[in-house]
Amino acid sequence: MERPDDVDARSLIFDPFAGISGDMIVAALIDLGLPEGWLRESVAALGLGVEVTVERVDRNGIDCHRVQFDVGRDATHRYLPDVLEIIDSSSAPESVRARAGEVFNRLAEAEAAVHGIPAERVHFHEVGALDSILDVLCSVGGIEEMGFARCYTRPVAVGTGTASMAHGEYPLPTPATARLLEGLTVRETGYTGECTTPTGAAILATVTGGVAPPAEVVYGRSGFGAGSRNPTGRPNCLRLISCSVAERPVRLYLVQADIDDLAPEYVAAARESLVEAGAVDVTLARIDMKKGRPGVRLEALVPAASLSSVTDEFFIGTRTIGVRYWEVDRAVLEREEEVVEWRGERIRRKRVRLPDGSTRAKPEFDDVVAAARAHGIAPHEVRAELDGG
Repeated sequence: MERPDDVDARSLIFDPFAGISGDMIVAALIDLGLPEGWLRESVAALGLGVEVTVERVDRNGIDCHRVQFDVGRDATHRYLPDVLEIIDSSSAPESVRARAGEVFNRLAEAEAAVHGIPAERVHFHEVGALDSILDVLCSVGGIEEMGFARCYTRPVAVGTGTASMAHGEYPLPTPATARLLEGLTVRETGYTGECTTPTGAAILATVTGGVAPPAEVVYGRSGFGAGSRNPTGRPNCLRLISCSVAERPVRLYLVQADIDDLAPEYVAAARESLVEAGAVDVTLARIDMKKGRPGVRLEALVPAASLSSVTDEFFIGTRTIGVRYWEVDRAVLEREEEVVEWRGERIRRKRVRLPDGSTRAKPEFDDVVAAARAHGIAPHEVRAELDGG
């Protein structure tokens, strides 16, 4: 899809100031710019005969989108393998199916811990319904479709009182929801009723890891997704905020030594020892030293916290009697690691985002070499196939 010009594709902030649920996430993504056509096509591709309703509603003065999945009479109570089978049989990209499966595994583990049974024996009731499965698939898929590389969350609102579940009345947040929110910052609002559902908590924990947004961001668009209830006195909706995070220059030290009395076969070992001591990068260059003696210049980029250990390693691992170092600034691109499959081999790949918003990826050399050996071909052939050449 082509992203709307006013939606920054880098990062997404979840602002669950009134709570969060799966349908609220999908609706907020639509409000943010996710095409309604994409949602309908994604649901139709499952072949389950589900009807999608998208409408605009008012939540205490805030104009929101609301999304409903009409699954008819779905009384099936599913176990984890049943849910994963539905997800795996969908036409969603592999990365989306994997992330959706992670959400439901997290849900199953929380329920299993509450009831004291294995995750495979968890009998999903509410969260095993088709609409919950669609909430998860469309939330995770919508985030990827819009190109958000990072997700953050503000404190999560939780309600008070009790909720009627399949096993009876539960205090709020329900025991499973409370487990799903472990490690996340929550906010006691005093709101009555269930503000945060297990599905919403599981999606939030999976895509954000509970990480708070940086102190300084540049806002893009905002989107609001309505919950099913419309209480008086507060807007029952979720806000999503697109943003970009300014990459600050990273302050490092450049540590340098010229060496003319270290046997060549030990230079590689010295280089590895500097990395183990904390250097983020080590380079060497052949140089001519005084009296025409050949030598090497070792340079290491070092974070401030590792400066002492790296300089010590220069003295221990080489024969130098002095080093030079000074502060340098280092600008880095936003990056993330992904794993791709090539002929049955898993290869790590580092993807960076360029200033114009485009991306490029580079596979890890060691993984390329290992895959090449496994298939009896040259490493450059593996790299060419990975690059589409």
